[in-house]
Amino acid sequence: QVQLVESGGGSVQTGGSLRLSCAAAGYTYVGYCMGWFRQAPGKEREEVSTIYFFTRDTHFANFADPVKGRFTLAQDRAKTTLYLDMSSLKPEDTAMYFCAAGGRKYGSRCTDFTYWGQGTQVTVST
Repeated sequence: QVQLVESGGGSVQTGGSLRLSCAAAGYTYVGYCMGWFRQAPGKEREEVSTIYFFTRDTHFANFADPVKGRFTLAQDRAKTTLYLDMSSLKPEDTAMYFCAAGGRKYGSRCTDFTYWGQGTQVTVST
């Protein structure tokens, strides 16, 4: 059974940085997409970043326009944890952030995610 556990959220000031972690247990990531999504109060969930793993060491990643140049993805050496490194944070980045896995790749996009974590809150203050 696949389990995704997010951590690393918190409160920071504008311009600060945070690293979110998504620990994936029981998950085979090669051939599937993983991703980070966020949902702010009163807004729909939006895609932040997705990554498709061609092999253990090759991948293709996308970043939403609002976070390009500020957010990056990383993995641990064991390839069991996906990180979202967020820098130059803005108040509009405030949201609940969710990790997702088991997604399908269609062209350059990832969709149809099967597994979701419980979310971790990020709050950016002025």
